[in-house]
Amino acid sequence: MADKLKITLVKSPIGAVPKHVKTVEALGLKKLNKSVEMPDNAATRGMIQQVRHLVKVEEI
Repeated sequence: MADKLKITLVKSPIGAVPKHVKTVEALGLKKLNKSVEMPDNAATRGMIQQVRHLVKVEEI
């Protein structure tokens, strides 16, 4: 398992379920094609699983 995850917003959350929009914001993603590095833990993985259709994930 990787130490960190690079998460990139690849699809706009406009029109998505409001819960998913809040999850994307909680991940720190504000603009399309911007990336954040998050620790690889169960909480982060759960958030990614919820919005997997909007983001791209890479292990660092």
